[in-house]
Amino acid sequence: MEQSRIVIGLDIGTTKICVLVARKNETGKVEILGMGKADSNGVQRGVVTNIAQTTDAIVEAVKKAEDDIRKNLKSEVQIKIAEVFVGIAGQHIKSSQSRCIRLRNNTDDEIDISDIKALVMDMKRVPLEPGHEIIDVIPQSYYVDNELAIGTPVGMSGTRLEGNFHIITGQITAANNIRRCVSKGNLTTKTLFLEPIASAAACLSDDELDGGVCLVDIGGGTTDVAIFHEHVIRHTAIIPIAGKVLTNDIKSGCMILERQAEMLKTNFGSCLSSMEKENDYISIEGLRGRGNREISTKNLARIIEARMIEIIGHVYHEIKSVGLEKKLIGGIVLTGGGANIKHLAQFVEFHTGLSARIGLPNEHLAKSFVDVANPTYSTGVGLVIKGFEEYESEDMFNNKANNRIEPVSVEEKEEKAEKEEKTTKHKSGLLKGFGSYLSNFLKDGEDFEDFEK
Repeated sequence: MEQSRIVIGLDIGTTKICVLVARKNETGKVEILGMGKADSNGVQRGVVTNIAQTTDAIVEAVKKAEDDIRKNLKSEVQIKIAEVFVGIAGQHIKSSQSRCIRLRNNTDDEIDISDIKALVMDMKRVPLEPGHEIIDVIPQSYYVDNELAIGTPVGMSGTRLEGNFHIITGQITAANNIRRCVSKGNLTTKTLFLEPIASAAACLSDDELDGGVCLVDIGGGTTDVAIFHEHVIRHTAIIPIAGKVLTNDIKSGCMILERQAEMLKTNFGSCLSSMEKENDYISIEGLRGRGNREISTKNLARIIEARMIEIIGHVYHEIKSVGLEKKLIGGIVLTGGGANIKHLAQFVEFHTGLSARIGLPNEHLAKSFVDVANPTYSTGVGLVIKGFEEYESEDMFNNKANNRIEPVSVEEKEEKAEKEEKTTKHKSGLLKGFGSYLSNFLKDGEDFEDFEK
């Protein structure tokens, strides 16, 4: 296997921390080589609340990903993970629209990529609320001398270059805490991406982006929304109600432990109570000295349904706020761990009047070593895809890749084993020599082993 340039996606979620390692195959498709997961105990609603716990989980997930690569490739490899693309979410995230104008001196020169970059850099200097920073600046449309440019204006001529941009901002402390956790895990944060943007890259098709679609990522701590129309992002929002709240509702409504509530939601949860039978029950283990408890599936569905009505109500409000409720040909695409609840697509169609489907993160993937055909991995896969896009746009893969998978030759493997054997013999010889030296000081009848004990 030749040296491989790889991209790492790091999804720091409320319930899990997931590391995905990917490369591009010979056809240019993204191939997932390995995955590592760890429980996330230091994150609440997308925000890091415990640096040490989050760092430990990142280190654990990276180690599992490296082991997974060795197992999948069935060979000894040296893995160098240096840079990661990280997702960010949380209620502190805000989005806005802004316009920027740049005047050019020479009308004969064509507009090139440097003009576009200068326009973006100007947008990164806009005044913000105290304590906030710009996470991303996403172009929406360009105008050259007041005429709309279809796609990119590169190659056109004009004196007045304008751009409409979608600006995403977040709290400086929240972003810095994420970077600090990554740094303490001996990694470097290459770029922070808004999680719904990453999930959209993994789940949405070109036709959906063109016709108009709302991506809804129901995670553990937040429900993330991204609305697209005519291939342009129109709106993003973070709703602080998601899977954890559902679990707590079940815990309170059924008077059971949190782990039992999570198990019920994951294995038996449904959004439509009308689809559940009255006489269907689930038996769960009682506390010490108590018998098993019977939980009605219909009652469980009612609890979930009530909370999902609230979540989807917030989502539909975000769609109406940008006036696209009658223009989304692609309807709503649901992803994230919460999208695994039964009958969710039908439930959303009934309450919004828009078509809905479950989004799997395999829209742009090749056949991989790791099965990621589950909405739970949408953000991680999207981070990898966005990472490749950024590297390629910056031309950073021209012998500048920091992440690498390199084969270990048979000679290197034998040399390493021989070196370890010599080290072991050397230590053993030192110990024996030290034992002979000490024997001069031992009492009669006492040997070195007795002294060592």
